[in-house]
Amino acid sequence: MRELKNFIIIFASILFLFSCGKDYSIEDKAYINSVEQHRKEKNSTMKNSQSSPFNSRTKVKFHELNYFDVDPAFVFKSRLFEFPEKDTITIFGTKGEPRETVKFGFLTFNFQNKNYKMNVYESGSGNQKYYSLWFTDKTTNEETYGVGRYIDFELNRNPDFEYTIDFNLAFNPYCAYSPDYSCAIPSKEDYIDLAITAGEQKFHE
Repeated sequence: MRELKNFIIIFASILFLFSCGKDYSIEDKAYINSVEQHRKEKNSTMKNSQSSPFNSRTKVKFHELNYFDVDPAFVFKSRLFEFPEKDTITIFGTKGEPRETVKFGFLTFNFQNKNYKMNVYESGSGNQKYYSLWFTDKTTNEETYGVGRYIDFELNRNPDFEYTIDFNLAFNPYCAYSPDYSCAIPSKEDYIDLAITAGEQKFHE
């Protein structure tokens, strides 16, 4: 029964894509379906997981997360351009606390014949280092969360590795849902002068 239900959902999504005005390729349609499935799974996790902001500490009433329609035009490829000298800078969390982070490198992408750059930040120490990709854009504080949005980033030590920048997977940090959490605030340098109408939208109106 569950398999039949999933098949019906996927089939309905395919019918919708064929009926809409955009001329998507078979690959684009498969990609759109995969992102929509990812969003369904995230909704389930956010609703049911005890570690989600909706089930820990201050209770926040859950409703499905809000998203722009999936748009394959907002998926890009880039090598990582690592800074030869890495500056340690101070950024701030949404509760005002200072956080030290390292400007590790940057990614680039081209949209409508204009080049853009996104910084990659390194935090932690030793074997506990992690990397962050965050940004604001022309939708910030309008259609999207006022602090900014994040994209998952996992470092690959191959210098020729090609990363995917997928704005359809851009997400809100936990502070977008609950005041119990503090999240890093993107700096002015992390502003992208573009309306990125992809990924997660505001949760609270």
